[in-house]
Amino acid sequence: MNFNMAYKILFAASFLLLSSCTSQAQFNKTKLGKALENIQGGSGGLSQNEIAEGLKEALRVGINNGADQASRTDGYFKNELIKILMPPEARRVEERLRQLGLGSEVDRFVLSLNRAAEDAAKKSKPIFVKAITSMTITDAVGILRGADTSATAYLRRTTNDELYNTFFPVVDSTLNLNNATRYYADLVNTYNKIPLVQKVNPDLKGYATQQAINGLYSLIAIEEKKIRENPAARVNDLLRKVFGQAK
Repeated sequence: MNFNMAYKILFAASFLLLSSCTSQAQFNKTKLGKALENIQGGSGGLSQNEIAEGLKEALRVGINNGADQASRTDGYFKNELIKILMPPEARRVEERLRQLGLGSEVDRFVLSLNRAAEDAAKKSKPIFVKAITSMTITDAVGILRGADTSATAYLRRTTNDELYNTFFPVVDSTLNLNNATRYYADLVNTYNKIPLVQKVNPDLKGYATQQAINGLYSLIAIEEKKIRENPAARVNDLLRKVFGQAK
């Protein structure tokens, strides 16, 4: 037995011993270590390019599914996971206005807020595709070593700023088109006239834009987990090959 073979056997034995001592969450992560082993020259027949392309394909599938879901009518509004509510600093405004019989005005504003996010989500795919194209082998290794949503975290790091710059004018335009900006300003200004209340800033465009982006990442994270955990979600041969190695 040569030195390299002995080293691999020793490494594998150490890996199994450590795995037996980990928590369930850690065990789920170490399953992906088998795919990482392929990158580092172990058995399994997958090249570095195949691993990287598998991860890119997983992101493409997650992005397509997430963006399509978010950009539908009611994609945000009827999904409690990503529905955009009144800004945190304005929650007391909502409560007080509902007490004053203005609940329908608040509801109309919240609907407009989510319509703006649905419109903006339609612009997301090209930005994500550019981030996927730029993924390196080093990125791929980091993702495989990471948690169940580490690919989504990669997208968040590499796309948030560009998404914000792209989403903001869309959100702004849709909020204005639906009169949501005016609704919000009217609601907040009405609230601010109530004696002894703490005043609230009526500007909400930046808040709405970032919430729209956060909702999209949440949907992509769900899709990523499906691909990692559920063989039925691996919709093509490349995904089945790469993520099958992580079992």
